[in-house]
Amino acid sequence: MTSTTAATPPRATKKRPRGRPAHDAAAGYDSLLKAGLQAFARHGFEAASVRGIAREAGVDPALVMHHFGSKEELWITIVDQIAARAQPMLDAMTQLRTSSLSERQRVEQAVSLLVDRVFAEPEMGTFFSTAAVERGERFNVLVDKLLRPHRNAFVPLLSDAIQARVLKKNDPDVLCLMLTSAISRTVSYSHMLATFSSLPRDMAAFRKEVFRTALTMLN
Repeated sequence: MTSTTAATPPRATKKRPRGRPAHDAAAGYDSLLKAGLQAFARHGFEAASVRGIAREAGVDPALVMHHFGSKEELWITIVDQIAARAQPMLDAMTQLRTSSLSERQRVEQAVSLLVDRVFAEPEMGTFFSTAAVERGERFNVLVDKLLRPHRNAFVPLLSDAIQARVLKKNDPDVLCLMLTSAISRTVSYSHMLATFSSLPRDMAAFRKEVFRTALTMLN
């Protein structure tokens, strides 16, 4: 006797549309920015790989291309993100110039703002230190989006204080760069300091000492 039961048709395999990453695209954007910042800070642009950044972010490497188009565009997006986060500090520095504080007090308040920003996101200092060796278009991006805005907010305060003779006569651009570099590197590389000092294990005390030491550089 022949069975009349119909054969079960094979289950259709659902194919993923070509060109779309397997991982949910929206979920990986912030993870890639965070992983990219860490990779560029540690290794620099050339040595950081798209595959390594994606692996650190826990996403498909195709998401880098999906969101940013290239490794360089990811780098530029990270610079834009750093600039956006620094903008409130720069606005506050700019407003200090017309405040009722003395010229010396304005500089001290600007230094305090800078110290707070560096302690809030110490990896930014590491990124900048590594990115500072860039040349060509990436260096221009770094100058236009990070270095120049910071310089334009801080140097006028230093110049005013020098002209008022409440700071020693120094080149304000040199002083700006030395202060900024010293603060950011000290905080970003606090693990090195921790080899000799217990301060990095107490963030409040460490922040207070960095601020106090920065002010002594102005004397």
